[in-house]
Amino acid sequence: MHLDPDFECLTYGDRKRNKGISKHRGNQIAELKPDDLIVFYAGLRQRERRAELVYAIIGFYVVDNVTPAYKFKKPKWCLNAHTRRKPLEQDIVVTARPGKSGRLERCIPIGEYRDDAYRVKKSLLKIWGGLSVKNGYIQRSGTLPRFNDPKKFIRWFRKQKPRLIQRNN
Repeated sequence: MHLDPDFECLTYGDRKRNKGISKHRGNQIAELKPDDLIVFYAGLRQRERRAELVYAIIGFYVVDNVTPAYKFKKPKWCLNAHTRRKPLEQDIVVTARPGKSGRLERCIPIGEYRDDAYRVKKSLLKIWGGLSVKNGYIQRSGTLPRFNDPKKFIRWFRKQKPRLIQRNN
C-alpha cells in the first residue's frame, strides 16, 4: 500500500519530473525549504447518505527538510512509501517538524462546488489573501496551489484551534 502522506512518521514523498516541467507537483515540493508549509486537503463524503463532497483540510506540515529518497539509510526505509521500495533517483521525501505537524483530529471544511469545480470558499480566499490558482480551484492537479500570503493563512489556521496528531487513520 502506498501510504502517503504518512502522518505517523510525519513524511510525504513525491517524484520529481523532467527539468523542463518546473511547475510539476514533485518539482515544486523538491524546492521547499525548512519552515515552508504543506497543507493536505481531501474530498470527503459521508457514508450514510449520498451527499456532496466536503473539501477539507486533513493535515498540516511545517517542513523540516526535503531529502532524495535514495539517501535514506536502511533503518529509516520504513518512514515513507517512497523509501519502503527501491527508490528512483527522482523520488524525494519531505520530513515535517514534530509538534508542529500532523493529521488533524477533525477536518476543517474549506471548499464549495461552484463554476463546475471544487474550489476554496470565496470568504476563505479573502481571509487567506488568495491562492496562486484561478478562482480557488483545488481539484487535483499537477501544479500545487500556493498561498499568496502564508502568514494570513497561518493566522486563520491557528484560530481554528486544530488538534494535530501524529497518527494515520
